[in-house]
Amino acid sequence: MIYSLKGTKFYRDYQLLKHISYPELRFLIVFSRFSVVGSIGLVIDFGLTYLCKEYLRWQKYVANAVGFSVAVCSNYILNRFWTFDSHNQEIEREFFLFVLISLIGLGINSLALFMQQRIGISFYYAKMIAIGVTVLWNFFCNYCITFR
Repeated sequence: MIYSLKGTKFYRDYQLLKHISYPELRFLIVFSRFSVVGSIGLVIDFGLTYLCKEYLRWQKYVANAVGFSVAVCSNYILNRFWTFDSHNQEIEREFFLFVLISLIGLGINSLALFMQQRIGISFYYAKMIAIGVTVLWNFFCNYCITFR
């Protein structure tokens, strides 16, 4: 038996929120969704980074790039369909912009990890800070450029 959400309070509320004309509220909803997607990406990123660095004994920059890259791909799919509800037919261009913004984010992320060695703080603490900065970069660039 397939269960449908149509006719439920959740579905009606979702339909109302989807068409809100208040820009500030709409912006907060989009940012909230982006944050949920980002949290999923965080689990993927940290999980794969930890697996590659600690169990596979890969170099930390390689492990970081693998975790980050897989998270970027999953985040694109979730952000395209759920966060930004994109119907852009130019999927290749949209994906290219998303990946480009994410690669710049990876540079920011890696710079923070490089600085971790100089400052002497924990690798994972530095990664948390790097992810926070990268989230802000990714959201505003994707909001204003990729999914406008």
